[in-house]
Amino acid sequence: MKKITIITGHYGSGKTNLAVNLAIRASGEGKTVAVVDLDIVNPYFRTADFRGLFEENNIELIAPDFANSNLDIPSVQFDVEQLAKNRECLIIDVGGDDAGAFALGRYAEALKSYGDDVAMYYVVNQRRYLTESPEQAISLMYEIESASRMKHTAIVNNTNLGCETTAEIVDSSAEFASEISVRTGLPVEFTAYPQECAELSDNPDIFPVKVYVKPLWDL
Repeated sequence: MKKITIITGHYGSGKTNLAVNLAIRASGEGKTVAVVDLDIVNPYFRTADFRGLFEENNIELIAPDFANSNLDIPSVQFDVEQLAKNRECLIIDVGGDDAGAFALGRYAEALKSYGDDVAMYYVVNQRRYLTESPEQAISLMYEIESASRMKHTAIVNNTNLGCETTAEIVDSSAEFASEISVRTGLPVEFTAYPQECAELSDNPDIFPVKVYVKPLWDL
């Protein structure tokens, strides 16, 4: 992983679950990790929900002042330079679509100063409404870049149907992710598979993920 990893995508694409998995993996490798919850729009399914899990794994969480309360408002402050200096791995979970990306734009210049030490992943989910075609997904990607004033460095294929996800569903999205890659010139960094499905796939570029973010009725 790069020193700084930024995760963007459509609402419900699985950004937060991916961010949690990346943080847990980095911490498990002995790295010092901080996660920034930059979702100032959506009060549900956000990295701030996993404060206890992060504490158990020695991961620092930076979240909006009123995250997980009835007073959830756009108020987040963090020092990119200081966090990157004091942590080996900084993961930024950006709010969905271009609305959330405006918050990222506030830190664009500071983040760009880290050059090749920054990865910005665009998470795609073919089974998510409004990103079911490469055209839709690419259009949204460019909207996020315009709002954030930053450029993505890679695609992450996170196609899933929640608890109904099978290896076949993920495997069938390979052409979808490949088409986005070809049209944008960005590589597919990896394809995320639920842990129980990963061993059933022939895809060599697998990133097994544990499902931490679940519907309220599954909690």
